[in-house]
Amino acid sequence: MELNFTGTDICAVNGTRSAPEAHYGLVVVGAGPSGVAAAIEAAKAGTKVLLVDENPVSGALMGNDVPLYFGGRMTAATQNSERMLEAIFMSMPELETAMEAGVELLLGTTAWGVYRNGPGVASLPEQVVGLADAERSWLIGFDHITLATGARDLAMAFPGWNQPGVMGAAALQMLLTRYDAFAGHRILVLGSHDLAIETAIMAHARGVEVAGLVEVRDAPQASAELQAKLAETGIAIHCNTAITSAKGGMDGVEAATLSNGQEVPCDTICVAIGLIPSIELVDAMHGGRSLNATRGGYVPLGEATVSAVGDCAGLADTGFDHVAYRMEWMQALTTISADDTIICQCEEVTRADLIGVQPPNYLSRPDPMCARSLDTLLQDGPANPDQIKRLTRAGMGVCQGRRCRDQVAMLLALESGKPFGSIPLASHRAPVRPLPMKIMADWNEPEAMSAAWDVWFGIPTQWVPVEDLGTQYEEDHRQMLYTGMYE
Repeated sequence: MELNFTGTDICAVNGTRSAPEAHYGLVVVGAGPSGVAAAIEAAKAGTKVLLVDENPVSGALMGNDVPLYFGGRMTAATQNSERMLEAIFMSMPELETAMEAGVELLLGTTAWGVYRNGPGVASLPEQVVGLADAERSWLIGFDHITLATGARDLAMAFPGWNQPGVMGAAALQMLLTRYDAFAGHRILVLGSHDLAIETAIMAHARGVEVAGLVEVRDAPQASAELQAKLAETGIAIHCNTAITSAKGGMDGVEAATLSNGQEVPCDTICVAIGLIPSIELVDAMHGGRSLNATRGGYVPLGEATVSAVGDCAGLADTGFDHVAYRMEWMQALTTISADDTIICQCEEVTRADLIGVQPPNYLSRPDPMCARSLDTLLQDGPANPDQIKRLTRAGMGVCQGRRCRDQVAMLLALESGKPFGSIPLASHRAPVRPLPMKIMADWNEPEAMSAAWDVWFGIPTQWVPVEDLGTQYEEDHRQMLYTGMYE
C-alpha cells in the first residue's frame, strides 16, 4: 500500500472552523448602566460596537435560578417574552440612547463563552465570543470585549431553603424594578448590611410587606444613613439571630423559624447576605482573578483585550470585609442546621454528603466509597473543589453551581480549618449558561471539519478512519501507529 504523507493532515482541526458571523471592535456583555455607558463611549469614538444582554430571561431559565437566584417567586408575566421585552425598554431608557449613538443591541442573547487563540484553541480564526438566543448559537469576532455582567446573590443553605420562596436580593430587585413581576407579598430579609437594608426599603416602598431583617452579628452592619432610613419605616432588625428553618406548604415558604424561637409568617425569604461579582466568563476563558474581600470576593484582573466594568469588576469598596461577614453567617448556619441540610439543590447533595465526599442518595455507595471522607482526602493535600464536585456532584446541576459553588468553598474552608481563599472555587467551563443541545449544535459545520469526524479528536492510537473499519486497511493503520510511522 502506497501512503502519501504530504500536505495537510485531514484529521487536524486547525483551519476547519467556520468564520465568525461578524466582527466588532468592541463587544460589551451586559446592558446595565456600566455596560451601556461603555458601549456609548466607544461608539462615539468611532468603534463598531455590539451590546448584548441576556434579559429578558426566559421563564425556564428563571425557574432554574439563572442568571439570578429567583427562588420561584416570578409571576406568570415572565412567560410573556414580548411583555418582558417592553418592560426592559420602559425601565431602561438609556438603551435607546445607545442605539442612537450607533450601538448594535441584542437583547435576550446569552454570551455563553469567550475563546481566544492559544494552545487549547489554535483552530480558531480569531478571538471570538459565543452567543445564543432562543433559536440558535453563533460566534462573533472582536478586538476587545468588556464584561459588564454585574453581580449575583450569594445563596446560603438552611433547612427548607430548597423550596419556592427562598430567593436573592438581586433577583428580588430585578423582579420589582425591571420586570414588575414579583409574586410574593410578605418577605423576611437575611442580613443587615447595605444590600439588605436597601432591599428592604425598596420592597417596602413598592408595597411589599417586610416582616423584618435577621442579623447574626450583635449590631446592624449598614451605614448609619441607611439604618436611619430603615428606622423610618418601622421595620425591625433581629440581631444575634439566625434562621433555623423555613416551613413550607403547597406554594412554598409559609413561615421562618428564628434561633430566638420566634416564628415569622412570610411567603418569601430574601437572602441579602452578599453579592458576588459575576465572573463566570472570566473563569471559562481562564482569565486571571484575585480575591478582594472589600470588593465582594473574586474579581477579574483584566488583560489586553478583556476588561470588566461595574459590579463585575468588584463591588464599591466601603472598607467592609464581605468575606469575613459571609463566613460568620456560614458558621452560624452550619452550627444550627442538621447534617442532612441540602447544599446542592440540583443534585440533592447534603452537607453530610459533601463533608463525607459521598455522591447523592440516588447513586450507589459501595463500601470503599463510604470509607472515604474529607479527612481522607486532606491526607493527600489541600481540598480541591473540582475533585469534590466530581465525587459528590455538588455543582453539576442545571444552575451550574450558582446556588452552591461559593457555599462549597466556604464549607471546605471551615472544615479544613483554613481561611476562605486558600481553597479555590470550583471551575466554570463554557457554556456558562444552560443551553439546549439543539441550540449549541453547529448545523453549518464546514466540510473540512466533517471530512474526518471520526479522528478529529487527535487521538490516533484510539481511532481508525471509519471507512477503513472492517477492511484490509484497518490492520495497516494499526501497524503504522505502533511503529510510529504517523509521527
